[in-house]
Amino acid sequence: MAARGDVLELAVLGLLHDSPLHGYELRKRLTAVLGPFRALSYGTLYPCLKALSERGCITQSQPDAADGRGTARRARIVYELTAAGKERFEQLVGEAGPTTWEDDSFGVHLAFFGRTSADVRLRILEGRRSRLEERLETVSTSLARSRERADQYTLALQQHGLESVQREVRWLAELISAERATGPSGTNTEDN
Repeated sequence: MAARGDVLELAVLGLLHDSPLHGYELRKRLTAVLGPFRALSYGTLYPCLKALSERGCITQSQPDAADGRGTARRARIVYELTAAGKERFEQLVGEAGPTTWEDDSFGVHLAFFGRTSADVRLRILEGRRSRLEERLETVSTSLARSRERADQYTLALQQHGLESVQREVRWLAELISAERATGPSGTNTEDN
């Protein structure tokens, strides 16, 4: 499965880890986790759910439904995590390689940091910071080269991009400091 598929799989399994959900509610929560600018269609979600079901990571049930007037209506399918799904979630949340540092996956991993071990969180944060520092160098070099050729709007856009990356690097440095100050058991090492 591609890294992008793993990100969706991680998000689905992580959300189902909390409680069973039907497709519409799952899609709404995924949009919140993945970000509002990353459109998630049912054409993307349902193939993922089908694959997870076929691999035994989730189950589907269709509870009885009534419309409040005693007449039956089509029930929504509810998806629930299985033991295999919990194992797969633990595997995905434990990964800390280069794909976890990328724009598409970092936020999803961050959303589940509460269920991620301290050493993995630290590796992901440090990897992300390193990736952004590389980007910062590239953007700074590009900005310096194009100052004479670009119009004021292009320069403003490039400056905005540079400042955004700088802000995220500072934010990551703060998270890394806080993570290092907290021991593996979740206690603050400065207090001990």
